[in-house]
Amino acid sequence: MSVRTSIVQLNCSTVESVDARVERVMTLLDDLSERSDFVLLPELWNTGAFDLASCKLHAQEIDGPLPAALAAKAREHRMWIHGGSFCERDGDSLFNTSVLFNASGDLVAKYRKVHVFTYAREQDTMTPGEEYVVVETPLGLTGLATCYDTRFPEMFRRMRDAGAQVFLIPSGWPTARIGQWNSLLPARAVENQAWVIAGNQVGTQGSHVLGGNSAIIDPLGVTRVFGDDGEEVLTVDIDPDLAAQWREEFPAHDDVVDYQVKQPDK
Repeated sequence: MSVRTSIVQLNCSTVESVDARVERVMTLLDDLSERSDFVLLPELWNTGAFDLASCKLHAQEIDGPLPAALAAKAREHRMWIHGGSFCERDGDSLFNTSVLFNASGDLVAKYRKVHVFTYAREQDTMTPGEEYVVVETPLGLTGLATCYDTRFPEMFRRMRDAGAQVFLIPSGWPTARIGQWNSLLPARAVENQAWVIAGNQVGTQGSHVLGGNSAIIDPLGVTRVFGDDGEEVLTVDIDPDLAAQWREEFPAHDDVVDYQVKQPDK
């Protein structure tokens, strides 16, 4: 049975207030309730991925008002919601935390971004997470990742080894490096024979223009839907069985070897 899955490719320009954007997204979720079973929001969408000062200002605990509002929408509409990520406060530490709610509004998984984006000094605000997360969803066994994580194939291989058949990737990826995003997403799908569902922001945050190009890519590496550089909703019917079927037909993972690198004698 297919799962109708939507990515909200959201305009996260700093000209819009945090409160206004949160209200607007809640309305978007209402609109999607009749046509989606599963929704993915972008990384740090309430503040903007590159506005770390705003992230810190609007940090909240895991049961704070933003996660609570997302949980309420999931429960109201009987819809799974991956709430993208937000700045989570836990004691004296802040984390770039993704939250996933089931159709009863329960928080079934949270993932603290492991690879904070050092190029943009994200580590000055956010503490890196310390574990990978895989959880059962209507899409199948699902691995969680965030933006910069996409550059680290070993993370996805570890989740694949744990049984993951689909990866959810909220992001705030800039136009300046969007070609790399467009190369990395199909690579993660093909090498792991897994669905990749990746949602990016658009809009402008200071000197940064966000690149869009959100995508859903199947386990054979076929792009099922691809966004442009404006705000939009992308929707695809996902077959949760496709990854297992393709892995059985083409069992490339069985041929993985783990040799040591030999250094030439000096």
